[in-house]
Order: sequence, then structure tokens, then C-alpha cells
Amino acid sequence: MNTKQRLEDGLELTLDRGPNAAAKARRGLARLRGDLDAPLMETLRLLVTELVTNSVKYARADTVLLTVVVENSVVLTEVTDAGPGFDPAKTGSPAADHTGWGLFLVERLAERWGVRRNGGGTKVWFELRRT
Repeated sequence: MNTKQRLEDGLELTLDRGPNAAAKARRGLARLRGDLDAPLMETLRLLVTELVTNSVKYARADTVLLTVVVENSVVLTEVTDAGPGFDPAKTGSPAADHTGWGLFLVERLAERWGVRRNGGGTKVWFELRRT
């Protein structure tokens, strides 16, 4: 990752916990550089919405940190919260009540993804390939 990135090459947002966190995250994505193609941006918006919603709903942290880095071949996204973490292998498929789509969609749409537990927080990250 280049440490001298222009502002439009990425963003870092601290989102307050609450029902508007995912919408604020989506609005923040509009600040990214304009050469990202429309299908990639739609996928990015969807996955960011799902992960921020998961952090707000399950981690119950006061804030959620969204970091997006745009590189030549990939867009790296991280959603970090102070929650207790989880085991991705136990998340399974979406439930009959139409919940549980977040990590299911990340698994299906991201090039790579993972979960890291560090210190007092949990970070879910994913990469989307740029074409």
C-alpha cells in the first residue's frame, strides 16, 4: 500500500453507532475517485452496507471505522469495531427470516476476505478486483 496516497485514493470514516451508520458509510464512498466502474461501486456499496450494519447490530460498539484503499488492481475495504469478534465458519447461510446475508454476500462477491481480531477490536476486510 502506497503511504502517499491522494485523498481520492481512499477514505477513512469513523461512524457513530446507530441506524444511520450504513447510510453515512454509503455517502462517504462518493468521495472515492471517479474512475471506479459502476458495477464495482455497486458491489462496494452493498458489502459496506452489510458489514457496517453487522458491526452496529452485533458488536454494539460506540463507533465503527470504515477504511477503503483504492489501488491499481484492487479496492481494499476494512470495517473495524470494538466488538467481541466471531467465527466466520459458524455464520452459515442466510436464515429463513431473510437475515444473515452480510458475510454470505462478502463470500460470494469479494475476491478475497477475512476476519482479524486485534487488541480490543474485530476487523472484517475484503478485496474487490478492479477490471
